[in-house]
Amino acid sequence: MEVAKHAARLQAAGRDVIQMGIGEPDFTAAPAVVESLERAARAGHTQYTAALGLAPLREAIAAFTAQRFGVPVDPARVIVTAGASGALLLACTALVENGAQVLMPDPTYPANRHIVTAAGGTPRLIPTAPADRFQLNAGHVRTHWTAQTAGVVIASPGNPTGTSIAPGALEELVGEVRARGGFAIVDEIYLGLRYEGERRSALALGDDVIVVNSFSKYFQMTGWRLGWLVVPPGLVGAFERLAQNLVICAPTLSQHAALACFTPESQALFESRRAVLRERRDYLLPEFARLGLDIPVAPDGAFYIYSDVRRHAADSAAFAARLLDEAGVCAVPGMDFGAAGADRYLRFSYATGLDRLQEAVHRLGRLLGA
Repeated sequence: MEVAKHAARLQAAGRDVIQMGIGEPDFTAAPAVVESLERAARAGHTQYTAALGLAPLREAIAAFTAQRFGVPVDPARVIVTAGASGALLLACTALVENGAQVLMPDPTYPANRHIVTAAGGTPRLIPTAPADRFQLNAGHVRTHWTAQTAGVVIASPGNPTGTSIAPGALEELVGEVRARGGFAIVDEIYLGLRYEGERRSALALGDDVIVVNSFSKYFQMTGWRLGWLVVPPGLVGAFERLAQNLVICAPTLSQHAALACFTPESQALFESRRAVLRERRDYLLPEFARLGLDIPVAPDGAFYIYSDVRRHAADSAAFAARLLDEAGVCAVPGMDFGAAGADRYLRFSYATGLDRLQEAVHRLGRLLGA
């Protein structure tokens, strides 16, 4: 946020800043979604919904999960939430006792660890490395699990690295957590934006895995604040009571609008936009290598590149400030995502147009002498 505020100050002063810091798609909601919103508003569909969400939307999410991610899901297990953050907050409120530890990879999306803290738990960030694809694995669980550990929160593909956990490694990790009586929460908000390999949900590993997903990234509805959970059958009642008391329901108009996400026309649009994001990634990877912005693990999803900048600077935060001040390119230093290698890494987002990314590469090359 400090980087974003500094970028905004430069823009207000007349500087042209290329935004590679914000984790938000530059696409907006599909036309059919906007039309669905307008119809719902005119029809007066603005009252509360059931705490678990509109039944047709829960059914559509379950059908999408089966069709896109290869896992049949009972709609009764689907809980519509106020974004993925609302989903994780609900899950942590339900599952994290006061003082319990939750294992998470370092680096990780900062809000996830803050949500664990807000629920009364203690996030325990486990340093990961390129050899781990910057992800937790079964060995980490075996090494770091203690009597105070309640479970794990992981993301695949993850933010800030854009890397996924291999299916076999994920199955082994979940098995280790299950053997210890813990919970496994898997953040899959970028699963729709995976570019290599099968897009298969962790729900395939069993009904006890809790999955978080969202309409923000693949469906490009960030400001609509809509997400979902898939929870074990025996926990639906507890989650429903919490939702009734904490949030009442997810935004009603957003729920009605989101039904249009699952039409064949909308799905074709989302897949074409996914191809555009992949094209941007494939343009940047060799260009970053040429610039000496090393990429220890090529991202296979999301819209981020986690770059090792040690060839150019010993402090990634100072380097990020230099890129912004001297080249007008905004990126996020590793310190935002944890302590492991924080001074080495920058996260670059490619959720902006290819022409702007090409201009960013030109500016970086001029600054770095490449």
